[in-house]
Amino acid sequence: MRIHEFATLPGLVDGEPLPAPEGPVLELVDPVTGEVHGRSGVFGAAEVEAAMDSSLRAFAAWRRATPSRRQDALLALADALAARAEEFADAECRETGKPRADVLNEEIPFCVDTLRFFAGAARHLEGRAAAEYLEGHTSWIRREPLGVCAGITPWNYPLMMAVWKIGPALAAGNTVVLKPAETTPTTTVMLAELAAGVLPAGVLNTVVGDRDTGRLVAAHPAVRLVSVTGSTRAGVQVARAASEDLKVLHLELGGNAPALVFADADPADTAEGVLAAGLLNAGQDCTAASRVLVHEDLHDAFVAELVARAKGRVTGLPSGEASDFGPLNNADQFARVLGLIERLPAHATVATGGHRVGDRGFFLAPTVVTGLRADDEIVREEIFGPVITVQRFATEEEAVTLANGVEQGLASSVWTTDHARALRVGAELDFGAVWINTHGALVSEMPHGGFKHSGYGKDLSSYSLEEYTRVKHMMSAIG
Repeated sequence: MRIHEFATLPGLVDGEPLPAPEGPVLELVDPVTGEVHGRSGVFGAAEVEAAMDSSLRAFAAWRRATPSRRQDALLALADALAARAEEFADAECRETGKPRADVLNEEIPFCVDTLRFFAGAARHLEGRAAAEYLEGHTSWIRREPLGVCAGITPWNYPLMMAVWKIGPALAAGNTVVLKPAETTPTTTVMLAELAAGVLPAGVLNTVVGDRDTGRLVAAHPAVRLVSVTGSTRAGVQVARAASEDLKVLHLELGGNAPALVFADADPADTAEGVLAAGLLNAGQDCTAASRVLVHEDLHDAFVAELVARAKGRVTGLPSGEASDFGPLNNADQFARVLGLIERLPAHATVATGGHRVGDRGFFLAPTVVTGLRADDEIVREEIFGPVITVQRFATEEEAVTLANGVEQGLASSVWTTDHARALRVGAELDFGAVWINTHGALVSEMPHGGFKHSGYGKDLSSYSLEEYTRVKHMMSAIG
């Protein structure tokens, strides 16, 4: 049987579907309708143990696979994903509510590109030159895979985050156990099923379940690295569990990205760029431009442009040609974002939006909130919804202070025609990425990851590949 033949979504272990045990199941809810569209199993200790045993067995051989062999496998997986893009887009949209065109034309091609990048990177690990640093002895460096790597992924980009986990891990010679978010597990299991056709059994296993399943995965003694993309709270919990046996951690956690707009920026063009980056995926993006800081001389003109454009954006069905973004992913997130709006202080103004759209599903109107201060809850907390906040600043120094004055440090942007200012401000921003006159663009060759409560470690790029390896010094006496 294949996974689509199961009434309850199974995991995939040793290349074959593994049903969950009898007992509770997770209801998979379509965020467009709020109705149940399927069910997922909940793995317990026995099923997680089976996945780990499989990964350990597979690692013994996969670690010795040549870089060219690993490259071939990743390229084959990329080709297989590209060939079944329509099927994956359907499944992804059913569980996320995203516009289908975004998934099919942007997300899946980026997933394919990422797999192809790491296929090439598998053959290009770098190290120091072998040399005689001690008389009569030659030293050299080996880069080796770590072992079993656990990947725990979020619900905002289920397929993409799965690819970000497996790409560098498999390229470096590790085996992987993936645990997808409980509301969006299907495309991750589908990816593992696809991989079963090009990878040796056990190299990629997928478990399904709830937070308890995730804790079992993160704490398992077979795991040598845990990679989490999710909330800061989830990252802290995993870090505590992983510390018991000194696992390596890779944490890509919450963001609260500022966009610093200076007085010389064009208000119309900048408002369009900021809005696109703030509403992408209904704002459910850790790099979303949700926190806009505008120079007081440009503030009113910029806000007028931002609000006018926001009113023209449409939240709607995945298949709708006019839909700019879809619903929030789940009822809990929907309630959380509405709560942030309902608790706005008296000095804040909802310039547009702030309300539910329709009478079913989790749709929220594009929202712009002005008049905010640095200590307001909606400024300090990551919103993760189609909400953009606006604050004023008077000087360059104040803009940097406001931007850096939150716990998160993932991404940021600077909007100005003054190149010297852009470089000066960018150097002062305490964020893992700084975009200049753009926001949110990613490429496989460049690293993605943050500072402070946004975690540590890098996704994408050769920096990510290195994090999935260990460094060994070898020395030989030569007489």
